[in-house]
Amino acid sequence: MGVYLHDADLRGINLSEAKLRAANLSRAHLGGANLRGADLHRANLRDADLRSINLSEAELSAANLSGADLQVAHLSGAHLVGANLSQANLSWADLNGAIVTAEQLAQARSLEGATMPDGTKHD
Repeated sequence: MGVYLHDADLRGINLSEAKLRAANLSRAHLGGANLRGADLHRANLRDADLRSINLSEAELSAANLSGADLQVAHLSGAHLVGANLSQANLSWADLNGAIVTAEQLAQARSLEGATMPDGTKHD
């Protein structure tokens, strides 16, 4: 069983390389946090505040990011296969080199200004 941090205020925390598999971080406040290279496989980040978070090279496969606010998030090189991005706000996020499908990205609420996995900018 994973860590339970539902509704936690973890803004600006450094959890780089943390092992948070199946953690419940739904509605948590992680704005500006550093989770570079963290293992969040199957984590629940539903409706979480992830603005300006660093999730570069993070393992987010099968994670629930539905409704999450990922504005200006750093997701370069992140592994998002099977992640739920339904209604996630990815405005101005950096997805350069992220492993994610076009179908997953189509579920997002917004991709305005985002850097796409191939390095192009989304309108």
